Amino acid sequence: MVQLGLEREVVDGEVRRRAVRHLAERGVVLPRFAQLAEPGRIPAQVRKGLARVDPDAADPLNLFRIHWYNAADRRGLDVVPGHLVLPPELTGVEATIAVALGERFPMIGAHKVLAAYGCLAPRLVTGQFDPTRHKALWPSTGNYCRGGVAVSRIMGCRGVAILPEGMSRERFDWLARWVADPADVVRTPGSESNVKEIYDACAELGRDPANVVFNQFCEFGNALAHYLVTGRALGHLYEHLRGAREGLELFAFVSATGSAGTIAAGDRLKEKYGARIVAVEALECPTLLANGFGEHNIQGIGDKHVPYIHNVTNTDAVVAVSDRATDSLAYVFGDPVGRRYLEERRGVPAEAVAGLAGLGYSGICNVLAAIKLAKHFGLGPEQCVLTVATDSAAMYRSERPALLARRFGNRFDEVRCAEAVGEHLLGAGTDHLRELTHEERQRIFNLGYFTWVEQQGVPLKDFVARREQRFWRGLRGLLGAWDDLIASFNEEVAAQGAG
Repeated sequence: MVQLGLEREVVDGEVRRRAVRHLAERGVVLPRFAQLAEPGRIPAQVRKGLARVDPDAADPLNLFRIHWYNAADRRGLDVVPGHLVLPPELTGVEATIAVALGERFPMIGAHKVLAAYGCLAPRLVTGQFDPTRHKALWPSTGNYCRGGVAVSRIMGCRGVAILPEGMSRERFDWLARWVADPADVVRTPGSESNVKEIYDACAELGRDPANVVFNQFCEFGNALAHYLVTGRALGHLYEHLRGAREGLELFAFVSATGSAGTIAAGDRLKEKYGARIVAVEALECPTLLANGFGEHNIQGIGDKHVPYIHNVTNTDAVVAVSDRATDSLAYVFGDPVGRRYLEERRGVPAEAVAGLAGLGYSGICNVLAAIKLAKHFGLGPEQCVLTVATDSAAMYRSERPALLARRFGNRFDEVRCAEAVGEHLLGAGTDHLRELTHEERQRIFNLGYFTWVEQQGVPLKDFVARREQRFWRGLRGLLGAWDDLIASFNEEVAAQGAG
């Protein structure tokens, strides 16, 4: 039976008491999810202390930066979540496309640290994870395991990263600096598409009772954290944009599926604003679109299976984007020739061009999917599409020579830049986009059976229950229960500290 993180009461009081003592010794206070959703609720003394803390340090106060409102320097707070609004000169469409920036999150420069916290915090306060005895295992294709290792280190416990050996060098360099032991980085065969191999490693390591697997693909804390924290932040961003353009409609939220944590924000945006939810995947591995398989380089979006926490029957469309496009545009956006071309020949404002240079592969993928969606539906200036950039280009700088060779034959000039922009950006079409009918949603939902029931041992009745929206609505009460448990846990930590 997989671990789903659905408990709302204390499971083991003694484990919880040990966790309280352990965190008290380290001065760790846990933020409530409501505080991460609305950072204005964070106590003033905590905000004052944060002003002295490096956002990349393993400092307990950085837990209170795990939200979307960090300023560009990642130290202060912005009134509105950091974002880019992409101009028509770049996108070729009149719709407002806005991208929330995950690079402003602390420690890892990616929003996956929120998913890691969303999985670990409930386990701590319900007495299911003992930081004095357990290792935390973080299966991932790169950013989630970094977030897990960062949060584990703050908690004073061992964090083990499990990720494909083919991921970017920057991920492994970061992990080498943060793990307690080099053996705490487990490299599995393959690259982005090889999620099954990660599961196999977890199954083997999970036989040791000292190892607790936080599987982001089936931990509901991942989806619920994004439903509340990311969903509210994106709703606030939309309202900010609507304030500048009266009558602006939130047409859709676009997100690569990955572990299906981020896309859970779409459930909140649909409930409150009527937004469509659009799932994105790599064209080279079109699992949702066509039950397909394959290899690709859009690192961090996962595939070859349907995550357990993906609310498939609430998803409205699927879009596939090729890594030929994301590779090529990543090079264009990061090269002086490319940036000059966009400004001087395409008339893209310098501020927007500077923002594009910071997008990682999955962020570019999401942008292209948003453009394809806008073209498919013929969206105009009165309609808005929201998406996110999970991480930044800083995670892929070592790959630029390979991109130059693979996509441009080791020669990049204005002509080749113009060809790439014309083909992959302005030429982005409406192909490989499918609006989901009831039958299509059922097909995708059923596809998850083979991973979760046959391979991972989920009881069939639990698997099938996720087909109905009342199941997902029923999960929302966990957030309030967890916040209550976090509050009482913090009180006990404070009492221990005072003692």
